[in-house]
Amino acid sequence: GQPLGPRRLSLKPVPKLPNMEAFLSEALVKVKKQARGFLAPELCFQAVRAATERPFAEGVRRERELFQVLLSSGQAQALQYAFFAERAVHRWATPSGASWSSAAPQPVRKAAVIGLGTMGQGIVTSLVKANIPVVALEQDLEYLNKGRKAVMVLLEREARKMEGGAQTLDFHNPARLQFTVDFDLLSDVDLVIEAVFENMALKKEIFHKLSKTCKTGALLCTNTSALNIDEIASATSCPQQVIGTHFFSPAHVMRLLEIIYGRHTSPTAIATAVQLAKALKKVGVVVGNCFGFVGNRMMFPYVQQAVFLLEEGSRPEAVDQVLEDFGFKIGPFRMSDLAGLDVGWRSRQDQGLTGPSLPAGTPARRRHGQRYSPLPDLLCEQGRFGQKTGRGWYQYERAGGRTATPDPWLHSFLSQYRDAHGIATRFIDQEEILERCLFSLINEGFAILAEGIASGPEHLD
Repeated sequence: GQPLGPRRLSLKPVPKLPNMEAFLSEALVKVKKQARGFLAPELCFQAVRAATERPFAEGVRRERELFQVLLSSGQAQALQYAFFAERAVHRWATPSGASWSSAAPQPVRKAAVIGLGTMGQGIVTSLVKANIPVVALEQDLEYLNKGRKAVMVLLEREARKMEGGAQTLDFHNPARLQFTVDFDLLSDVDLVIEAVFENMALKKEIFHKLSKTCKTGALLCTNTSALNIDEIASATSCPQQVIGTHFFSPAHVMRLLEIIYGRHTSPTAIATAVQLAKALKKVGVVVGNCFGFVGNRMMFPYVQQAVFLLEEGSRPEAVDQVLEDFGFKIGPFRMSDLAGLDVGWRSRQDQGLTGPSLPAGTPARRRHGQRYSPLPDLLCEQGRFGQKTGRGWYQYERAGGRTATPDPWLHSFLSQYRDAHGIATRFIDQEEILERCLFSLINEGFAILAEGIASGPEHLD
């Protein structure tokens, strides 16, 4: 008994809501904060705003205009490039002629992780999420219990995110996740990922033990960020089974997995590592063996330029601001604080660039005939390791805090440093900051390609 008048929704007037303006401006602030620098979310917001303010036909017209802007934008082209580049990296090849088209992976039915520090915890979490049974090993009970607690916290958090989904995390079941200090429990795993800290002697000792304990054909992976894969493999009786799997911190979040083959690594081992990356929902990029591989090798000159900028008169927050405005998720100094300044410091000490093994009389700001900045070393000597100690390039509300605020102590430390070394402070504009940091990355990328460490530009990107 109801009248059958026109029912087309688009012809009905848009109802006016009392607090529309306040709601929209609040939403815009949120969008700008969450999608910093991204065009599309802001234009989507404008399309919704047009729908609330104009008749339907006009709103649709406005949406089409906004879409045309996006269609022809540099961001659209860059995102399309990134989309195809991520898929192109599955097609790997090595200079010796091994490639994705001829190598078949081995199945990974059970894995092990050695070392339950920050990286180990994230790797265990990734494997459990991918439904691969894991044995987690530590050197003693104290470290094991500490690691177990941290892993459980991460897994509880991941399980909450997945609640209501089809898959549930069965991590309280010892058949899925087992913690141990007993090396012999690794005798039947298909793959081991070693994630102890960056020390060659320690890694070689572990790999020597693994090649005796693990079954024939088990893949032995090292989560190293810079150490020589061939040297690690030399401690084993099966160098063809040794491969680098460099996870990025935090390992259960970051999508990149750098896969490093050594001189003797078999094509099957490479294919298995690539398949593992896929199972972990990560982008596996196969690269050659050199100091720092691709990820960190490109990072060294980038961070180094950022530090040189501080020497000449800039501040950490100014450098980070420029690079974050350009589109990086996080600037070099906030990134260093997040990762821990002690990691790079330990590596520089091992290389003899700083610390007790540095020959007496070495100039403070030169190493091997190249410019060098001791600033990061000086911060570490003060116990400023970044977020974990609550002080680094920034200060934090507490040890382990996340909120970086500029540190007046650091500003006065920088000016004392410049005075001590006779460096005149000058104003450094945004353009110079951007070019010096970015060009360092780009130039190193070309050097890596020229040396054949990466097989194509997509792998670098």
